[in-house]
Amino acid sequence: MIFKDYYKILGLETNKVTFDEIKVAYREQAKKYHPDVNVGNRNAEDRFKDINEAYRILSEANERRKYDRMWNNYVGRRKAKIEDGTRVKTSIVGDFFNIFFGAVDNKKMEAQTATSKSGKVPKKGENIDTEINISINDAFYGADKKISLRTVNGKMKNFDVKIPAGIQNNEKIRLIGQGKAGENGGKSGDLFIKINIQDDTNFKLIGYDLYKYLPITPWEAALGTKASIASIDEEVNVIVPKGTQSGELISIGGKGYKNGKGSRGDLVAEVKIMVPTEMSEKETELFKDLSEVSKFEPRIKA
Repeated sequence: MIFKDYYKILGLETNKVTFDEIKVAYREQAKKYHPDVNVGNRNAEDRFKDINEAYRILSEANERRKYDRMWNNYVGRRKAKIEDGTRVKTSIVGDFFNIFFGAVDNKKMEAQTATSKSGKVPKKGENIDTEINISINDAFYGADKKISLRTVNGKMKNFDVKIPAGIQNNEKIRLIGQGKAGENGGKSGDLFIKINIQDDTNFKLIGYDLYKYLPITPWEAALGTKASIASIDEEVNVIVPKGTQSGELISIGGKGYKNGKGSRGDLVAEVKIMVPTEMSEKETELFKDLSEVSKFEPRIKA
């Protein structure tokens, strides 16, 4: 059996990562090797398949636990041996140079000795979590945003954030090394930005479906009609059945929000029957005639 290092395929060095980190890594690799930006590149197509396979396994808790047992056997132990061997080799080489050539940098050696005696080790800085609100339109098409955060010394620091097209609500964007500074030479932490997609006057996002109102006239509701409604990226036609009531929902498949898997949710039109507030004399007469001949009584109790 050929073992695939799914973590390495996603650009991760270890399996000690969160699901959010896996998701961010997947998006970065999928964008890089997507067939649309690597037309005719067979290697990129194969890599893209491996990236999707890796994400499918690592994003499902049970599958990931099974895979991690194999990963530890194939990769984890080998890495541990290499790290142990590197530490021993470094120690031997360091002793050799000290014995025959003396300390190259006395201050550096003194600092290392002091660190060794004090037991201090490099420590990675803490991650920082923040969040921003974006519109449905920016989330659908992608956008460049700027955010400002106050640092530990009280100064404001600006960050450029690239919102990928089709980002999911509550998904996090990771800016590597933009968190708090490390200690004793350790790496800085990361900045995680949670994305909140805000509803607007045109659309409401529920899951992958986009909801919006479809205003129609009383006669269109009674007789039925073919109406035009704007989805987020195009105009679409919808059939309103005869006798449609206000508040009824009409779904148009595949015209909603992106689901991150190459397809889309639905556009859901909520019918809203609009009554004219100003009428001509002719319109008023017609409504009076209708009230006299119609036997419809909506207030009769069942």
